[in-house]
Amino acid sequence: MIFNQFFDSASSTFTYLISSGKGREALIIDPVIEKTNEYLKLLNKLDLKLVKVVDTHIHADHISGLSELAKQTGCSKIMGEQSSSEVIDIKVKDNEKIKIENIELTSIYTPGHTDCSYSFFMKDRVFTGDTLLINGTGRTDFQNGNPYDSYDSIFKKILKLPEKTLVYPAHDYNGKTFSTIENEKNNNPRLQVKSAEEYAEIMKNLKLSNPKMMDIIVPANKKGLTLEELDSQKRI
Repeated sequence: MIFNQFFDSASSTFTYLISSGKGREALIIDPVIEKTNEYLKLLNKLDLKLVKVVDTHIHADHISGLSELAKQTGCSKIMGEQSSSEVIDIKVKDNEKIKIENIELTSIYTPGHTDCSYSFFMKDRVFTGDTLLINGTGRTDFQNGNPYDSYDSIFKKILKLPEKTLVYPAHDYNGKTFSTIENEKNNNPRLQVKSAEEYAEIMKNLKLSNPKMMDIIVPANKKGLTLEELDSQKRI
């Protein structure tokens, strides 16, 4: 299997490329539009055909590369059925399968950070988007986020996976690249709570500032803008 983790330092975003091998089909999770050429270079180097690209949710801190990759490769764009994106080709429900050749991901509806957040489980690893981070959890104070939904998504779904499951989030701000379910259960400070109410109280008191340019980025991601369309908007 080919597995590659990209990192965008400007938004601290992880992107993941998955394929069963050289010359085969590939899938990308949570692409950043400015990194499109980097993804394409690796695809070409490994002779991979990008057939599916997935966003775990509508991002507020970077513009997704979903539409740009589709424009350049003809791949299908995938998000959860709750997404308000205008450009999605395939909308998945909870517990649906996303397949490329002999690789299979299972969708897990994990609202809380946003109301359209999904995680994706694949054998020994789970891609948690902004729902579960490394020693943290995704904020719940915008985009119809809800701390009680976040609690349920994490404690009743993600943490029910086998303890050795690798956790690959969409962001990290401290130089870490992955975790495990066991580590998050034992060491994530936001998960050392005894009730949903206690967790919600923590989340309600984070007092975080909004992501830079959120008012521009969220609408751009809903419209699924390409690089050309972004450039056109900047010139207006």
